[in-house]
Amino acid sequence: MAISKDKKRAIIAKLTDAFKEASAIAFVGFTKLTVKDASRLRTELSQKGVRYFVAKKTLIRRALAEREYQGEVPVLPGEIAVAWTKGAEVTAPASGVYEFGKKMKGALALLGGVFEGAFLDAEKMTVIATIPPMIVLRGMFVNVINSPIQGLVVALDKIREKKI
Repeated sequence: MAISKDKKRAIIAKLTDAFKEASAIAFVGFTKLTVKDASRLRTELSQKGVRYFVAKKTLIRRALAEREYQGEVPVLPGEIAVAWTKGAEVTAPASGVYEFGKKMKGALALLGGVFEGAFLDAEKMTVIATIPPMIVLRGMFVNVINSPIQGLVVALDKIREKKI
């Protein structure tokens, strides 16, 4: 069914506003996704502060053209949705879609996205999706800092045991 011109303008305006505020955008390809699964996806993404919107490719391209991102728009085959975030966790759209896609076994896939003002293809967005959340990265950093200190304590303890 065709969409009226007013409805198209409204969708382009919504996407343009979303892209202006977005810190990261992921293009999502979905096939054979049931309404129940789509609702579950929206719920999981919204818990991470990610918005999800399905639109026609031509309307998405028009909204992207207004933002003038660097590079070329990745190939977007099939049905397309857009996931974006305004928050500090810039990997959230890609990681949320990637994790849900692993559960759905082929019904959902990352097709590309926008990260730090440039278009990225599916391969690069998948790499970004596998980056752990900030809280986990901080824990890993603390562990790296703690490791030499812990090694020193163990060595000093061994010396103490030999002297006793």
